[in-house]
Amino acid sequence: MEAETPKAMLMDGGAMQRALTRMAHEIMERLQPLEQLVLVGIRRRGVPLARRLADIIRQCEGREIPVGTADITHYRDDLTPIAEQPRFSGADLPPVQGRTVVLVDDVIFTGRTSRAAMEAVIRSGRPARICLAVLIDRGHRELPIRPDFVGKNIPTSRTERVSVRVTEIDGADSVALYEA
Repeated sequence: MEAETPKAMLMDGGAMQRALTRMAHEIMERLQPLEQLVLVGIRRRGVPLARRLADIIRQCEGREIPVGTADITHYRDDLTPIAEQPRFSGADLPPVQGRTVVLVDDVIFTGRTSRAAMEAVIRSGRPARICLAVLIDRGHRELPIRPDFVGKNIPTSRTERVSVRVTEIDGADSVALYEA
């Protein structure tokens, strides 16, 4: 079977690295003091992106930033009725109480994944602040959620699909646009 051909290649590995570097610098400038910062990657591809942001901050500031993981499957209001959802957080988080938490994801679309990740973090403690960093903002929000840090805005139609690939999971870095 032949692989699907992308409608457009939006970013290669170099462009992704530049976008993440810019985002890390924006985070360092806007979220002082860095001692209070925690990055939380949303499974799957948000996790390696969060680790990369933490590495860039460490290289620039010499400061280790804790990185956690949020699996929001049990918090998605569009997948499982809320009454049936288990109380398990699906998160491997460092302490968030009183800290600034930056949720990191690959793509923001409707906003439902971000909402679910916020709920998972809040159930783990009461952060002082929650921010959102995404590599790609493709629009079409269904909830009033807006990312604080964006690698690239990509206007899309609802019939298109954005695919982010990361070396840690997919063997290469790229962002491509496909017809759904």
